[in-house]
Amino acid sequence: MSQENPNQALLKVENLRVSFRVNKKDSVETVKGISFEIPRNSTVALVGESGSGKSVSSLAVMGLLPPDTSSIAADSKIIFEGRSLLELSIAERRDLCGKEISMIFQEPMTSLNPVFTVGFQIGEVLRLHMGMDAKQARKRAIELLEEVGIPDPKNKIDAYPSQMSGGQQQRVMIAMAIACEPKLLIADEPTTALDVTIQKQIIDLIDALRIKHKMSVLFITHDLALVGEIADHVIVMRNGEIREAGTVEQIFESPKDTYTQALLHCRPTLDTRPWRLPVIADFMNNNGALVDQKQRPRGLNGGEEIVLEVKDLGKSFYSREGFFGKKEFKAVEGVSFKLARGKTLGVVGESGSGKTTVGLTLMRLHQATSGQALFEGKDILSMSNKEFHHYKRRIQIIFQNPYASLNPRFTVGQILMEPMHIHNIGANDSERSAMAYQLLEKVGLPTAAFHRYPHEFSGGQRQRIAIARCLTMKPEVLVCDESVSALDVSVQAQVLNLLQDLQEEFGLSYIFISHDLAVVKYIADQVMVMNKGKVVELANSDDLYLNPTQAYTRTLLNAIPKGLQH
Repeated sequence: MSQENPNQALLKVENLRVSFRVNKKDSVETVKGISFEIPRNSTVALVGESGSGKSVSSLAVMGLLPPDTSSIAADSKIIFEGRSLLELSIAERRDLCGKEISMIFQEPMTSLNPVFTVGFQIGEVLRLHMGMDAKQARKRAIELLEEVGIPDPKNKIDAYPSQMSGGQQQRVMIAMAIACEPKLLIADEPTTALDVTIQKQIIDLIDALRIKHKMSVLFITHDLALVGEIADHVIVMRNGEIREAGTVEQIFESPKDTYTQALLHCRPTLDTRPWRLPVIADFMNNNGALVDQKQRPRGLNGGEEIVLEVKDLGKSFYSREGFFGKKEFKAVEGVSFKLARGKTLGVVGESGSGKTTVGLTLMRLHQATSGQALFEGKDILSMSNKEFHHYKRRIQIIFQNPYASLNPRFTVGQILMEPMHIHNIGANDSERSAMAYQLLEKVGLPTAAFHRYPHEFSGGQRQRIAIARCLTMKPEVLVCDESVSALDVSVQAQVLNLLQDLQEEFGLSYIFISHDLAVVKYIADQVMVMNKGKVVELANSDDLYLNPTQAYTRTLLNAIPKGLQH
């Protein structure tokens, strides 16, 4: 091992070019000759949209690219502490990347083995790389779980990943990553699917561990707002190339590249609500100039027509306790609200707050335990399935993961026409296909999409297909369940603009469920804050954000990433 030089960069990447084979003859270059350095004891953020090459670059550093379909150019260099990683044997690379470079992946549930306890999985790292025996590994695993903030680590060590929340699973991944006290920690979108409070906790935890263990962090994200909270240096990538690099102050205060400026402005802010959110193309086509827009008014005045009234909604789940007993868990308790026609109710809260359960219960995908949901004065929760069939088309839901909710064996045309068949919309298939083409145009997709399959589209395009499918039934109420949370900031802006356009054209009412409070502030007229199944606060969005009355609401608002703190 080479001697540490405090002035030498911990990791140096030079002219990295990565290609993937698409067939026997052709390949596509996804990373196009990028160069950057990661200094010691610092955090470097790698920022860009999906497909920018940021994750591929990190996998190249870790040696995790698939050898049968990818290749790194011969003149590319990855130097770690003076050693060329690309010249190491597989065994040497594995030993170094397990011990001195480690990685936290975006989705912990796909990275943790569901059939082993978390203690076994942390212990495996310690036994393999540190030579510990089972007793030593267990003792150290408990210490690591405590260090990353897992409550009751002596009992949690024997839990399975499925028995832990998303935030706890991510903490277990961090514990595994720091088990061997690496010099470089790569965090690939570690907070994308987490609630705003858990997200802040994970960001603070990674930063505290970096300082404590004197390591460097490569933080990969598509959200520039997060970058200002954790990074020292920022690298902005697009289409496999570095567009801009500099200190976090330079990037936030005087970004030079138009694309960087676009990323900073696409995300909704808490202090403005433009009529339309700018997207990347707006900047690139306008040389970075922002078009001055009037502000979009939001809120209720009390005189609006009510389309849906929910009274004392309750939903309990039961689990077996002992041989004959059962234990009740109240997921939703005493929830009441009114949804005005053509308006948006934002529903916010942490995981487990009951916000998604409210949406699924209103859709009758869960059976309500108590309460009423009055649609045109009739309780849709107590109706028979036959009675509800008429109302089903008028209340629709857009799920968080469009790929899981679209049939992969159906073409887009079939996906759009199936609900028309079920609900007898259109006289024949010719009329239905014409309506499907109109809807594709309405949601901004080309007519050629009609004959293609869901896997041929990006995440944002698939979400547009899901919205189009809902519109086939001409609904009056749309439940949007985390429908933009997994999207890049620019794609998110496009979908939010589309939802607003559709609301204006068709007078749709939205129940917009999200953990992203900046997005909710932008799109909602009213905001309902939930905690542990109950409504904590309900107010017009501007009033709630300016003057929250409850401590829990203030906690949520304080956790919103605000970018660089001046």
